[in-house]
Amino acid sequence: MASEGTATASPTEKDGGAGRRLTALLTCAMAFSMLQLFLLGALGPRLVTELGVSPALLGLTTTIGFGTAAALSPAGGRIVDRIGPRRSLVLLLLLSAAALALIGSAPGAGLLLGAVALGGVPQALANPATNKAVLRAVPPARRGAVTGLKQSGVQLGAFAAGAPLAALAGGIGWRGAVWTGAAAALLTGLWALRVLPADPPPPAAAVARTELVPRGMVAWLAVFSLFLGAGIASVNTYLALFGAQRLGLGPTAAAALVAVLGVAGIAGRVGWAKAARPGRAEWLPGWLACGALGAAALLAAALVAGPLVWVGAVAVGVFAVSGNAVSMVLVLQRAAPGRAGQDSALVAAGFFAGFALGPPLFGLLAQSGRYGPGWVLVAAEFAAAAVVAFLWAVRDRREGAA
Repeated sequence: MASEGTATASPTEKDGGAGRRLTALLTCAMAFSMLQLFLLGALGPRLVTELGVSPALLGLTTTIGFGTAAALSPAGGRIVDRIGPRRSLVLLLLLSAAALALIGSAPGAGLLLGAVALGGVPQALANPATNKAVLRAVPPARRGAVTGLKQSGVQLGAFAAGAPLAALAGGIGWRGAVWTGAAAALLTGLWALRVLPADPPPPAAAVARTELVPRGMVAWLAVFSLFLGAGIASVNTYLALFGAQRLGLGPTAAAALVAVLGVAGIAGRVGWAKAARPGRAEWLPGWLACGALGAAALLAAALVAGPLVWVGAVAVGVFAVSGNAVSMVLVLQRAAPGRAGQDSALVAAGFFAGFALGPPLFGLLAQSGRYGPGWVLVAAEFAAAAVVAFLWAVRDRREGAA
C-alpha cells in the first residue's frame, strides 16, 4: 500500500475525465458541508420576517453550528484517518442532507438551532476527508490546484445560496428552497458512492490518539484561522441583512451580495491556491488578511456610499475567504505521514471556532443597527489574523535558515 502523500495509480493519473469527476465531487462535498451557513445568511431577511428570528438569534445559529464543528473537528480528523475518505464523504453528504431537511421543517427557533447543530458534524469532516482524498488520489504536482478548486466549493455554496436558491425562495418559499438543497445533497451522496474508489483496509496498528492541542505550524495556522473565521462568518451572516436594513436593498438583491461574494471567493481560492508554492505560500496568509482588512473598510464605507458594498463583497471573496484555502495547501505540503486528517482538522477547528465567536459579537451591534462599529470589529479581526500570519512566516523563515 502506498503511504499517505504518495498518489497511487489513481483515476486522476490514468483518466483525465475521472480526475475531473473526483475534483467536482470534492468541490460539491465542500459546498454542501457549509451550505446551511450561507442559506441562513442569504435567507436572513426572510427568516427575520416570516419565522420571527431576531438578528441576534441569527448570529446564534452560526455559533451553534460552528461551535459543534470546532468541538468535533479533532475527533473528525481521527475518524477520517481511520475509516478513509470515501466513507467519510458519503457520511458528510448524508448528514448535510438531513440537517438541511430539518432546517426546512423547523416551525421555530428550537428545531432550527438543533438542525444547525447537526450541520456542524459534516463541517467537522469536510476538510480532513477532502484533503485525505487529495493526498490519496492526486499526484503532488496537481495537489495545489485541486485543493484550491475543492476549497472553492465553499464559495460555490455561497453562490448557490445567494442566487438560484434565493431566487427559488421567492417563488416557492424559503422552506422549499432549503428542501431543494437537501435533495441535492442526498443525490450527491449517492454519486459519491458510485464515483469514489473503495477505502483501503483500516491500518493494522491503532491510529494515534486524537491530539486536542495543535503544535508548531498547525498551532499558528489554527490561531490565524480563528481570527480570519470570526471576520468571515460575520460577513456571511449579516451582509444580506445589512443590505436590506441599511442600504435599502430588496430580499433578492440583498441575497445577491452573498452570491457575488461566493463567485469572487471561487476565483480567489483557485488562484491563490495555485500560487501557494513552497517559499511563497508561507507569506500569503498575511497578505491575504491585509486585503481582507481593506475589504472590511469598504463595507464600512458603504454606509456613506452604498455601491461600495458590492466592491467590498468582491474583496472579501478574493482575499478573506482565500486564506483558508492557502492554509490547507500548507497543511498538505507539510503534513507528516498519517497526520493529514488530524492536522487539517486542528486547523479547521480554529477556523470553526472563529465562525462560532464572530457572529454573536457582530449580532449585538446589528441588533441595535450599529453596523459601522460592526465592520470596524471585522476589520480588527482581520488585522489580528495578519499579525499572527506574519509572525509565523518570520519565525518559519528563521528556523529554515538555522
